[in-house]
Amino acid sequence: MQFKTLFNSSLLRFAITGVLNTLVGLGTIYALKWFFAVGDTPANAVGYVIGVTFSLVMNSRWTFQSRESLLNIAPRYLIVIVIAYLANLGCVHLFIKVVQMNSYLAQALGTVPYTAITYLGSRWWVFRRDAIAADAS
Repeated sequence: MQFKTLFNSSLLRFAITGVLNTLVGLGTIYALKWFFAVGDTPANAVGYVIGVTFSLVMNSRWTFQSRESLLNIAPRYLIVIVIAYLANLGCVHLFIKVVQMNSYLAQALGTVPYTAITYLGSRWWVFRRDAIAADAS
């Protein structure tokens, strides 16, 4: 696969957007926990609200090159995000309460199911037509 083709794939653009989104989201979560002693669940929620706003715009306009209005996309995107968030939160709580993992590590590992669910839901449902066209170009 040529570099240009790889760079143009929705998966790579999603990965780049995801790295930036993770930095924004985890940075917010960690800052709230460290500087303001906010608990895990509220810090996680605030971090994801900020991250969702960022990722909706980036994934819509850059990753999947959608021309559809954000108002039309947002409900589908939010459904995917809610499902992904619940999977994330379940993993975070499982790691903290059952495994007794460090909460900072648990927050980071919780991004794995979130990312997988968000990409698959976005690629195959939210931006389906746009993703197919973007990957074909």
